[in-house]
Amino acid sequence: MNFPVTVTVTLRKGIADPEGATIERALPALGFGGVTQVRAGKSFHMMIDAANEADALANATALAQRLLSNPVIEDATVRLGASEWDTP
Repeated sequence: MNFPVTVTVTLRKGIADPEGATIERALPALGFGGVTQVRAGKSFHMMIDAANEADALANATALAQRLLSNPVIEDATVRLGASEWDTP
């Protein structure tokens, strides 16, 4: 069975986020006042073939920790479910 998975990778709290800081500084000039604590990250969308949801989640978690993120400075969140990137 194929399960849609989304992995979101962000820098851990306490790690400097220069991309987020740059975006935050640019927002007022673009008319977006009142936005603070901007953090940048990456999102990966995939289909995982597994026997059940638990196996799909375990595979996606291992993939996120071993390949998609640097566990020393980044957190990876794995979510099962449909996303806008799902293939028909």
